This record gives sequence, structure tokens and C-alpha cells, in this order.
Amino acid sequence: MNSARRTGDRHALRDYALFAAFVAPNLLLLLLFVYRPLVQGVWLSFFSWDLISPDWEWVGLDNYREYLTDSASHYILRNTLIFSVGTVIGSMSLGLGLALLLNLPLRGREVVRTILFTPYVISGAAIGVVWLFIFDPRLGLLAALLAKVGLPSPDWFNDPNWAMPMVIIAYVWKNLGYTVVVFLAGLQSIPGDLYEAARVDGAGSWSRLRHVTLPMLSPVTLFLLVTNTLSSVQAFDMIRVMTQGGPLEATKTMNYQLYEEGFVRFHVGTASTIATLLFLLLLATTLLQLRTMERRVHYS
Repeated sequence: MNSARRTGDRHALRDYALFAAFVAPNLLLLLLFVYRPLVQGVWLSFFSWDLISPDWEWVGLDNYREYLTDSASHYILRNTLIFSVGTVIGSMSLGLGLALLLNLPLRGREVVRTILFTPYVISGAAIGVVWLFIFDPRLGLLAALLAKVGLPSPDWFNDPNWAMPMVIIAYVWKNLGYTVVVFLAGLQSIPGDLYEAARVDGAGSWSRLRHVTLPMLSPVTLFLLVTNTLSSVQAFDMIRVMTQGGPLEATKTMNYQLYEEGFVRFHVGTASTIATLLFLLLLATTLLQLRTMERRVHYS
């Protein structure tokens, strides 16, 4: 009995050692490149530092107090929410529609899927340059199309009311392929027996979509909701190329403001404060999404 127990203990110890050998490298990388910068960023938010001087001035919560009471920060937070909501709703609604269409037995659908996914793997800066030409109010493709139906092109670059929709449209187009591919994977994992049973019960196309497809896609929908939200709040490259946060800060988000404060004005304390608040905002948003959506998710 004791010999069997010792053998079992050795096997358990070997399994633990094997587990540690596999996990330790990834855990070390996470500690070095994720958690360490996160903790250091929170620590820097309590100082005033210009990135050059060797002296750090402790200011406590002054950076947070100054940022949260600044009316410009409220406007930038509003921009962040508008951009995130617009891109998430746009990409998920269009992505679901295209996924349903491409899930049908249509000729050439594999080619269309590849074309849709291609922008996602291209640099956001390159996509932004392309859309600058499309949105050009004088020579752009969109202006030419609007002219054919007798409509003038908005001044996308200089009108604060149109600059944000311009960036949202470009960002949705870039990330649409990712959403379509994930929705397609979810659609193809739904058992066909469920649709057959729904047809036997007399359910039409709309009823099957509502009572079979959407509930079975709920885990995929939750996943896309969280990942698209995280991606949109952290968007930078396309805003940098297309508008630089303008005009009149109409497209400046918290992530772009973080860049300006840290690497243009060298206000490291303020930049770290924005990064910390952005992290807390993303954490709270993700937890809220998981809490509210988890009850409606069907895993089987």
C-alpha cells in the first residue's frame, strides 16, 4: 500500500513539474511584458515627470483630480464612447448579415470570404491612407458616386460633425472580415438537426433565425462583443493617419490623447493616469458585458 502511494506521489510530482515547465515560460513573459508595465504605469500616474529629468515629483492623486475635472477630458471620453459604440454595432450587425449570406451555398463564396478578411491583416495606417483618398471631398471615389446622384460630398476632413463618422466607417471596414469569419465559424457549428426540427414544427426563416440561429450564436456574439470593444477603445493608427484627432478634437479618443500627453508633450504622469483610467474603463465594460450577457448565452 505504501509503495503504491509513493508511486502515485511520484507520478503527481512529475505531472506538476511537467505542468510548471510548460506554464513557466508563458507566465514569465506575461509578468515581464504585461503585468510589470501595468503596475509601473499605475505607479507613474502618481508622479509628475517629463520623461527626461531624473527627478520625479510625487503629486499623489492630483493627476487624476485634474484630468477628471477637465471639461476637455469629458469631451474626449464622449468621443471614445461614440467611436466604440459605433464601430462595435456597425461591425457586428454588418458582420452577422454577411456571415448569414456567405453561409448559403453560393458560387464563389470562398473568394468573397478571402476578400472580406484581407483588410483585417493589412496595416491600419495603410488602410487609413486608402480611405483618405476615398473620402476626399473633391477627387475621392465617394464624392464621384454622390455626384452621380446629384448630392454634394460632405467636408469629411474639416467638419467636426462628419469626421467621426468617417473614421468609424473606415474602422468598421477594416475589421469587418474578422467579425464575419468568427460568425461563420459559429454558424457552421450549429447542428443541422435543429433547423430540421424547426421546419417540421412549421417555423419560417425569420422564426428559425430568431429561435435557433441567434441563441446558438450567443457564445460567439459574447466573444465578439468583448473583443471588438477592447479593440475599438484601443484604436490609434487609423485615427493618427486620417485625422490626428481633429478637427477641433472631434475624433480624439482617450488612447490618442494618451499618445499626445506621453510622447508629444512628455507629460508622463498624465499619460499614465489616462492609461490607468482606460484600463479600469475596459475592465468595467468587460465585466458588465459578461455579467449581462452570460445569462442569455446558450452553450448547447
